[in-house]
Amino acid sequence: MPDRVRTTGAGRLATGTAWALLLLGLWLWGREATDVPPGVFAPTTGDMAAVGRPAAAELPPQAEPLPDASPQRLEIPGLGVRASVVAGSPDVRSAAGPPSCPQPSGSVTWHAAGTGPGAAGAAVLVGAADTGTGPAVFHRVGALRPGEQVRVARADGTVAEFTVDDVRVPARDHFDADQAYGPRRAGRAELRLVTCGDFDRADDGYPANVVVSAYLTGTGR
Repeated sequence: MPDRVRTTGAGRLATGTAWALLLLGLWLWGREATDVPPGVFAPTTGDMAAVGRPAAAELPPQAEPLPDASPQRLEIPGLGVRASVVAGSPDVRSAAGPPSCPQPSGSVTWHAAGTGPGAAGAAVLVGAADTGTGPAVFHRVGALRPGEQVRVARADGTVAEFTVDDVRVPARDHFDADQAYGPRRAGRAELRLVTCGDFDRADDGYPANVVVSAYLTGTGR
């Protein structure tokens, strides 16, 4: 009987040790999975499109702003977007709420009363997310993530190269025009890509907008 008791106690000890090691391993794995390494940007607050994505790489330094020039064409390589840019008015920043949808849906509207893409300040390009019958030019901009590239060909022959640093999805009834249209850092050349919904409906038919923020990081031709 005493030998049997000793054997049972040893078995319980071995089982307890195994459970302890398992729990320790799970705890260490959990810390490793949730910690963000230094120098890495995690998704920002309000970035609904970034949920579930891996953290973006460290972002490049900003470039010096360019002289003011009007945009002619927009390219988003990661989404396969190539669209002409047309001038629109009035300045979108004079509005208190989300932008109205431009037409035609295959192009992007630049609010020409504001900053030209690449110049100091925040240039605003608005594109439809939906035509009413199918996807439009900005249908997938919510899938962009920090570190991805946006290029704007300008009338002076230069190409302003921007890097995405923030993607937000504000509800239409809580749309902050100053945050969406205004510059985030003084003296920096910034770009906003803002979606509207179905341009065939007065209320756009969408409960939220997508606001992509990018900043100038290079220049090409």
